[in-house]
Amino acid sequence: MNINEKLAAEFRIRLSQVEATVNLIDDGNTIPFISRYRKEATGGLTDDVLRDLDERLNYLRNLETRKEEVIKLIDEQGKLTDDLKEEILKAEVLQRVEDLYKPFKQKKATRASKAKERGLEPLAKIFWEQESKEDPMVLAKDFVNEEVENEEAAIQGAMDIIAEQIADDPEYIKEIRRLTEEHGVVTSEAVDKENSTVYDMYYEFAEGIKKIANHRVLAINRGEKEKALKVKIEAPVDDIISYIESQLIKDRKGAFVEILKNTVADSYKRLIAPSVEREMRNMLTEKAEEDAIKVFAKNTKNLLMVPPVKGKRIIAIDPGFRTGCKVAILNEYGKLLAYTTIYPTEPKNDVEGTERVLAKAIEKFKINVIVIGNGTASRETEEVVSNFLKKNNLDIQYTIVNEAGASVYSASKLASEEYPDLDVTTRGAMSLGRRLQDPLAELVKISPKSIGVGQYQHDINQKALDEALANVVEDTVNSVGVDLNTASPSLLSYISGVNMNIAKNIVAYREEAGKFNNRKELLKVAKLGPKAYEQCAGFMRIADGDNPLDGTSVHPESYEACEAMLAKLGIDKAEISNGGAKDIENRIKLTYGVKKLGDGIKKMAAELGVGEMTLEDIVKEMEKPARDPRDDAPAVVFRNDVRSFDDLKIDMEMTGTVRNVVDFGAFVDIGVKNDGLVHISQLSDKYIKHPMEVVAVGDTVKVKIISIDRDKMRVGLTMKGL
Repeated sequence: MNINEKLAAEFRIRLSQVEATVNLIDDGNTIPFISRYRKEATGGLTDDVLRDLDERLNYLRNLETRKEEVIKLIDEQGKLTDDLKEEILKAEVLQRVEDLYKPFKQKKATRASKAKERGLEPLAKIFWEQESKEDPMVLAKDFVNEEVENEEAAIQGAMDIIAEQIADDPEYIKEIRRLTEEHGVVTSEAVDKENSTVYDMYYEFAEGIKKIANHRVLAINRGEKEKALKVKIEAPVDDIISYIESQLIKDRKGAFVEILKNTVADSYKRLIAPSVEREMRNMLTEKAEEDAIKVFAKNTKNLLMVPPVKGKRIIAIDPGFRTGCKVAILNEYGKLLAYTTIYPTEPKNDVEGTERVLAKAIEKFKINVIVIGNGTASRETEEVVSNFLKKNNLDIQYTIVNEAGASVYSASKLASEEYPDLDVTTRGAMSLGRRLQDPLAELVKISPKSIGVGQYQHDINQKALDEALANVVEDTVNSVGVDLNTASPSLLSYISGVNMNIAKNIVAYREEAGKFNNRKELLKVAKLGPKAYEQCAGFMRIADGDNPLDGTSVHPESYEACEAMLAKLGIDKAEISNGGAKDIENRIKLTYGVKKLGDGIKKMAAELGVGEMTLEDIVKEMEKPARDPRDDAPAVVFRNDVRSFDDLKIDMEMTGTVRNVVDFGAFVDIGVKNDGLVHISQLSDKYIKHPMEVVAVGDTVKVKIISIDRDKMRVGLTMKGL
């Protein structure tokens, strides 16, 4: 197999793009670096495509390695034929390679192997070939000896050998898999029908393997794990048996028909069915996990891309009942100014004391925004805060912040290293405030799977989830860039070419030197060599440094071309520090006497000896230096009202924030304790395959209430017609 040609065909891109990308990956370049700074080589492939290509490249390389191993192992047994070798080399999936290897694999003792040891293989061969007209009992008599007590035992041994041959035949298994996948049904039933659980809807459940939704697969898997459900695959047994018999039995009136029929039934029930059922369950689980990981990754990216709320002085409240609400007061840069505890909720209900603390803090620290975590006692605390603001006619906004993972971070080793003098609860409140000021910088301190924007994240392959989420965080951090003089080690560690050790060394150098004045100083950082510098430099920003270009995403390798461009267009580099060269596109058109910017870029790129895509990026960066892609995301929704669950009514319309998107719909914060659900069927007037076609985490949406379950505190919403 030519892997590069296969990748080009699968991804529908040019072979030259694949070859260049593979070479770059093999040379140790990271995906963010390749995506941003090697566009000419890849033809402008996005980071998503590059990651998929990298993953597929690894799979195909592992496939080729396994083919070589299997060919060698079979050859060592002296059983490798040209046809078998060709079949192995033709295989496009690992499963096919393993199927072809299965008959030659060393097995533990089986009924078939014991029968062979007792000399029954020749009898099995007679039955298999079906050329003899003799009565099977007569044939079997020749095989009765000290180890084979009678004719029945001889026939049974021969049947065991044939049963294993059927189960090991790769062509049989391939078709049985297809039949099971096409026509099989996933069923589940209750372990205890009298006991009501969250899995009630799966107590008498059946759905085709081809049709079952991924989230249902994960749900029944969890129900089975918790011993609430019994799950099995019901295969089209009659079709499968008929298929095997049609392939195996040559003469329906032959002497061995009954023996072979019984053997087929035994082979399927004892050897094939359990294996194929496991495969189907694994296939469904892998597919469901892959989908869940994609959903989680997309949600996580949207959450990380929520725009920062800059220049706000904050009171951050981590709500609670018995132990009170922890309060952290932060300046506009996230520095802790003060902290305390208030008790606005049960059991103390100290509303007056809470209002005194808030009033004093607002006046003393010139507070602009109050942040409340969305956990236990959130809505009760929100009601007190909202009433206080209204009563005092204060021009202060408040918002609810998702506190998922805050407790994980506040009790972590990282948090104790950052704030050794603060207790866990104060760190948690600080983290909530900083999530508003700069979500990305704060959320990178938390394990991505603790952020809480997926489905069944604790049930799926943790290694695959961690890898996918690490990739999302890496891509997001690199797309935004970091301020080299303020970024934390956690944030720096996600930059292309930088690991946590190098990140800590960067911070140590910064503290010793006072600050970074230019990107070249990175080469003085311990363990950060030329390759790491090449990978990371373009993603590091230095505001007010020696060179205005250090504050942009222009890579140092392109400084010469960038400066030549600015000189050609008569643009002073100082303009870059003052908001950018606003008329740069018109200057290019005028300089080269063209009407289209693209024509001017083409001529200038040739003149400067730089790629057109690279020059396009440089022009955009000079126009809007260090532009933050998060600026395009929906703004944070601030509240100045509060609703209790009792206030909700059918047909009430309201505005909310999407907190989570899953396969079956979207959860929307509408200002009550529990988020409302917009089922996938209520997201759009048009047919959609997945909720992400319509909404994303962080979106502000208009919704209408269509159902209220006051016992279970659930709200059904619709976005149709709004």
